[in-house]
Amino acid sequence: QVQLMESGGGLVQAGGSLRLSCAASGTIFSVYSMGWYRQAPGKQRELVAGLTNGHSPNYADSVKGRFTVSRDNEKNTVFLQMNSLKPEDTAEYVCNAELINPSDWGTYEIWGRGTLVTVSS
Repeated sequence: QVQLMESGGGLVQAGGSLRLSCAASGTIFSVYSMGWYRQAPGKQRELVAGLTNGHSPNYADSVKGRFTVSRDNEKNTVFLQMNSLKPEDTAEYVCNAELINPSDWGTYEIWGRGTLVTVSS
């Protein structure tokens, strides 16, 4: 069974930086994509940034120019470097991965448990 484990959340002042990490563990045939979503209290979950094989990184408009997503494919790990943080970035950040199923060459999704990011003004 594959699991995702996030780390790196915490409390930071506005203008500060945090780096989130998410490592996939277990029996993994191949990773198709990895990325980050976030959910603030009372709001819907939204895509923050993602990396899909063969494609450029995808970012939410609200984080472009401030956040950078990257992957270490050998370690099945995705990172989210967050700079110039704003109070509106406060949310639970959840890691997502799409894995390839070799039995039918389809993909299936897994989710992490999330890590809390709080940005104080």
